[in-house]
Amino acid sequence: MKAAKDLLPGVPLIHSPFFQDVLVESDWDAETRRVAVDLNRDGFAVIDFPEPELEALAADIVASVHADLAWDRWRSGELAELPRATDAWAHNESVRRIAANAKIVELLGRLYGRPAFPFQTLNFAIGSQQDIHVDLVHFASSPENYMCGVWLALEDIAEGAGPLRYYPGSHRWPAVFNEHVGRRPTSDGDPYADLGAFEAVWERLAQVHGAQEVRFHPRKGQALIWAAGLHHGGAPHTDRTRTRFSQVTHYFFDGCAYFTPLYSNTYAGRIGFRHEITDVRTGQVRKMDVNGQPVPWSLIKATAPPPPNPPSLPRRILRRLTGR
Repeated sequence: MKAAKDLLPGVPLIHSPFFQDVLVESDWDAETRRVAVDLNRDGFAVIDFPEPELEALAADIVASVHADLAWDRWRSGELAELPRATDAWAHNESVRRIAANAKIVELLGRLYGRPAFPFQTLNFAIGSQQDIHVDLVHFASSPENYMCGVWLALEDIAEGAGPLRYYPGSHRWPAVFNEHVGRRPTSDGDPYADLGAFEAVWERLAQVHGAQEVRFHPRKGQALIWAAGLHHGGAPHTDRTRTRFSQVTHYFFDGCAYFTPLYSNTYAGRIGFRHEITDVRTGQVRKMDVNGQPVPWSLIKATAPPPPNPPSLPRRILRRLTGR
């Protein structure tokens, strides 16, 4: 009889319908098993980040990545928010080291059943204050669910500092894409228009499941791993005497095609392939393949959505999302 993990090689182990058998058959240590159980049940797991030099790395990030922020204007209320630093790993070694942490990458590989690699970093000085959302509309893979995030506290996070918030178990709710909410990206449209269609569904899902929001108040050095389908966001940052220094790293896994569902209209021949996904560890672009079959450039080119018109995001972000 085949082992449970071999029955569905295209399903992450933590999402397997045979998860209990996976646990029985695995040789995972006690901590890996705990994290796997938490992710399977709740869609997230809290860990102590395995970086012995975290104090020095955090201090460097605070001093360099966030050095030029308009703190006085934000604290006075003149500014509603301060910008996050996207992909600071490209010019800051401390950010890159956290994202590329070998123990984290190895842990994720065990949990998902195939090697992981970091592809994006986000660094925050204050709370994101984002509405509840699901990463899957922005970051998706085929086979599905081979994406996760790791949120790391670079300081103790208090309630007024806009802590991370989420709905435990929401990764089990139905995944919602353009075709489900009636969105049809067009050649001359803005793919970021009508996001309210998703937000209305996500809000109603929380209501019908009677979901209770949980807020993460970690101490410095604690991290939260979350599954791609977890409904999460940022609480309001109400105490402007406090900061919320933190780093998010997003990870994909080997043997997948990577794409942006928000840009895609598959049945009209549009797929927002992320064909310039870069491995943070090496700086090299990762090839896409599914079951050993490379995704041909002819398909990527033929299905590429045009750039948004009018653009609704900074060009650097549009380029990262569309590969253009």
